[in-house]
Amino acid sequence: MAPKRSTLAYANEHRPWELFRTVFTQLLGKCQELVAAQGGRKKFRFKNKLMSLDGSVIDLSVSLFDWAKFRRTKGAIKLHLLLDHDGYLPSFAVVTDGKHSELKVARTLHFEPGTILAIDRGYIDYDWFAELTRQEVYSSPA
Repeated sequence: MAPKRSTLAYANEHRPWELFRTVFTQLLGKCQELVAAQGGRKKFRFKNKLMSLDGSVIDLSVSLFDWAKFRRTKGAIKLHLLLDHDGYLPSFAVVTDGKHSELKVARTLHFEPGTILAIDRGYIDYDWFAELTRQEVYSSPA
């Protein structure tokens, strides 16, 4: 049985940031050991295509950009970006109003089978995950 969302929210609020630093440091160390074991000749890389998808709010002055009203006294737009880790270049970008859902944009994208998609919690939708799974796309919420 999965834990309740409130339990996870409480744990995240009370979990020290040092825990995440420790997990990252240990994982990085294992990756570095793997590369060293191969004589340092090979780069550590995924066999599958790796892509990252994120939406970032860009604050704007509501008095200068009244069309970008985000909150009562704040203006914003949102940049949705799909980064292809082969060459670290964006393969998709769109600018929307600040309130636009990341998931609405994500659902318009098509990924090749076998793609690994790194996303954050703004994209958590189990129906979409099921759709990605049927398309043989692997999503990895951070």
